[in-house]
Order: sequence, then C-alpha cells, then structure tokens
Amino acid sequence: MMRSSFSQPVQLTRRVALGIAFSGMLALSFVPAPVLAAPKTTLALGMGIEPAGLDPTIAAPVAIGQVTWQNIFEGLVRIDHDGKIQPQLAESWTISDDGKTYTFKLHSGVSFHDGEAFDSSVAKFALDRARGDASVNPQKRFFTSIDTIDTPDATTLVIKLKQPAGSLLYWLGWPASVMVAPKSAENNKTTPVGTGPFKFVNWAKGDKVELVRNDAYWDSSASIQLEKATFRFITDPQAQAAALKAGDVDAFPEFGAPELMHSFGGDKRLVTVIGNTELKVVAGMNNTRKPFDDKRVRQALMMAVDRSAVIEGAWSGYGTAIGSHYTPNDRAYVDMTGTYPYDPEKAKALLAEAGYANGLTFTIKAPQMAYSQRTSQVLQAMFAEIGVTMNIETTEFPAKWVSDVLKGADYDMTIVAHAEPMDIDIYSRDPYYFNYRNPAFNEIIRNVEMTPDIAQQDALYEDAQEILAKDVPALFLFVMPKLGVWDGKLKGLWENEPIPSNVLSDVHWEE
Repeated sequence: MMRSSFSQPVQLTRRVALGIAFSGMLALSFVPAPVLAAPKTTLALGMGIEPAGLDPTIAAPVAIGQVTWQNIFEGLVRIDHDGKIQPQLAESWTISDDGKTYTFKLHSGVSFHDGEAFDSSVAKFALDRARGDASVNPQKRFFTSIDTIDTPDATTLVIKLKQPAGSLLYWLGWPASVMVAPKSAENNKTTPVGTGPFKFVNWAKGDKVELVRNDAYWDSSASIQLEKATFRFITDPQAQAAALKAGDVDAFPEFGAPELMHSFGGDKRLVTVIGNTELKVVAGMNNTRKPFDDKRVRQALMMAVDRSAVIEGAWSGYGTAIGSHYTPNDRAYVDMTGTYPYDPEKAKALLAEAGYANGLTFTIKAPQMAYSQRTSQVLQAMFAEIGVTMNIETTEFPAKWVSDVLKGADYDMTIVAHAEPMDIDIYSRDPYYFNYRNPAFNEIIRNVEMTPDIAQQDALYEDAQEILAKDVPALFLFVMPKLGVWDGKLKGLWENEPIPSNVLSDVHWEE
C-alpha cells in the first residue's frame, strides 16, 4: 500500500517536470534574436589645415582638393589609389597616332548637384575656363598644349593639341582639372557644385565643412555608404590626438605629430597606418640672389646636411631621404642621395673656394607648420657647424608665403613640402620661386612631353634627376610619410597618397 500510494505522486511529478521543461523550451524558442546595431553612416574626418576656398580650379593649396576632389568634383578621368589613370566622366578615349588628337566618349545622364546637365559643351567650358587668358587655374600650364576643343555631339569631346603632351591624361585627373558648370563656376569657392557622390551643405569657417551623400549620383555601379561626412579642422597636434582619443573625430588621415604616434598604442579602438606620399620636403633657394647664385654655395650647404638627423629631428625618424626632387614611389626613380653626401669639412672648403671662408648669413622664411619649423631648426644647427648663420623667420602659410615666396620670390631660402606628384618639371617653369634656369634641364622636360614612349620618358626623368642633384637649386631633404590614425572599424580610406586627397566613395564602417 505504501509503495502504490508513493508511486503515483512520483509519476505526476515527472509529468509536471516534463511539462515545465517543454513549456520552457517553447518559451525559449520564441525569445526574439538580439538586434545587431547597423553600421554607422556618418564620418568625422580631421584635417590640420583648413582650405582657403573650395574650388581646386582657382587656387593651389592641397587642402582644397583634400576636401572636394572625388567627393564633390570629378574629372574626365581620375587617379586611383595606386596612382593609375581611370575613366570617370569620360567612359573611354582614343589618341591619334601622332599623339595630337584625344577623342573622349562621355557618360550620358550625368547632372551637377543643382540639376544642370553635364555634356561635351560643359566639358569644353571647363577646359576653356582653365586655359583662357583670364584663367587663374593653379595648373594652367597643363592646358597650354591645347589648340582647339570640339563638341561633335553631346557625348563626344575632341581635344586637338599644338604638339604632343605625354602627360595630358595624367594631368586631366588632377584636382585642378575637375569639371565645373557655367551656372555655378563663379561661386564654387564658397558653395561648390559638382557631379560627385557628395554634395556640399555648409562651411563653418574655422571649424568644419559638411557634405551629404548625393542620392542622385550618376554612377549606378557605385555603392556610397556614407550618408554624411564632416571635415573638422584642428591645427594643434595635441588637440588632434585628444579629438581622436575622445572619439570627436573618427580619423586623421594625415596626423600632424609623428612624436605622438606611439601614444595610440594602448587604444584598442584606434589603428595607426604608415603609408607613402608625394610630400617632398625641400629647402628652396633663390637662385638669382647672392650667395645662392653660386652653385658652389648651394652644393656646400647640401654637404652640410645630415639627412638622417633631419628626419629624426623634424619628423621623429619617419621619412625617406631624397637627393633630387623625386620620390621612391615615382617611376624611373634614382637614389641621388650620394651625389653630395654629408661632409662638413668638404662643405667648408667649398665655401672658402666660393669666397666665403669667413662664413655667410641669410634668412629662411619658414611656414608655421611643424615639419617646416623643426626642419629649419635642425638645419640652423648644422649650418652653424660650417660657419653659416641662418636666421629663421616664421611665415604664415598659405597667404603670406604665397605672396612673399611663391609669387614675389622675395626670400633667400624657404622650406615647404611639395605635394604634387611627378612635379620635377617645376624647375623648368619661368617664373617660379626657385628662379632656377638651366636650358639643358628645360630641354629634357620638353622632350618628356614630346614623346609618348614610356621607356624614353623614364630615361629622360633619370637625366633630369641627375641634373638637379648636381646643381642643387634646392636642398633635397626627405619624403614625408602618410601618418594615419583612425577607428579600426573604418574601412576604405587611402593608406597611401599618390595624390593629396581624402576620397570618401569607398569609405564605410564595419558592423
């Protein structure tokens, strides 16, 4: 009796337990899956220099293109992250056998942000504006070889040249060559209107520029994931680092303080990236002003420079020494740093030979940027060792420097990072602030443009590098690296910089 009376409750308990377990399984099966947060669609990107305007076709400072190029404005062709020429508003082109006629097939259905249509007549307007007598385009020389521009139909543009221009396609991919429209061109400095994947919204001077995605973008194959991008302008490197660590900015593609790069090592959210650039730091000399009109003085100053010490003192050891106005990223690069290696005793002897046995004194006009100030201070100490006194005059950049140095050529020595790729031809420009004139060098540069053969061009570029290394129209110091710091979940920023830019079309956040 006791056994049977006990067995029933046991069976009931098991049934209840099974029921509870089953109902629990049902309950668990209906628990909704956790919702994953959608990836961000906004970006705050930091820059150390605020552009003076937003139209890259009327002013030279690279900060203009770093905001607008490939974001707001586009060209017939573009330069990609590997430095190669790719189609853009022109879907294809052909070049005549004599190298003097370029026929572009343009995309149809392209509109500017204000609705104005882009076609061959607009392309002709943009190029005529860039090359006309009233043009203030910073690269007006790009277009001097153009003879006529024809528009047989809305999607065909024919450019006929006076003589071959081997670099024309490459030049057409630059920020200075972007397409602008007749109705909006005059206002692009403050309210830029282009055909690109992002539209201009607002410019709060001294603080930021805001862009939003162009939902009517003509390129249906593009997948533009950012909905909004804000360029924040933060000059002070300590403030740049603080903004990154606080998350006030998501990225600084060109971080301004190499000595602080190590400070991000313990931050699991941020990554540091060291890439290549075209930023050639050179100390330019006024070659028509004494004592720099004497090649021996220029050569002596070059031998007084220990490039490795300059790189260490100016940029915390980040950088690559150069001996001519050329970078290891450029085709046909030749290492010319051995032409006048560091040798203070030979430098003194050469100065004495030039009539400066008791030394000399001059002033360097150095922009306020950190690399310029630091490099000037290192050079000042090195020149003192050979009896040369160099006074440092800090010069506001860009306005004062452009006025005094670039346009006025009123200086002894200056120092700046030349950002334009493959710009060795600047030493053949007349006028240009170096005031360097060498007919043999000029002939080489002319021949580069006259030949479409890449191998012949490369041989000429090698000769050009050698002439500059021997003549020393500027002290060739080092190439600055691209020091980037950004959120590790942010993808698509260019790690290397074949052209100064902040291209946003491929930028996106990981989930």
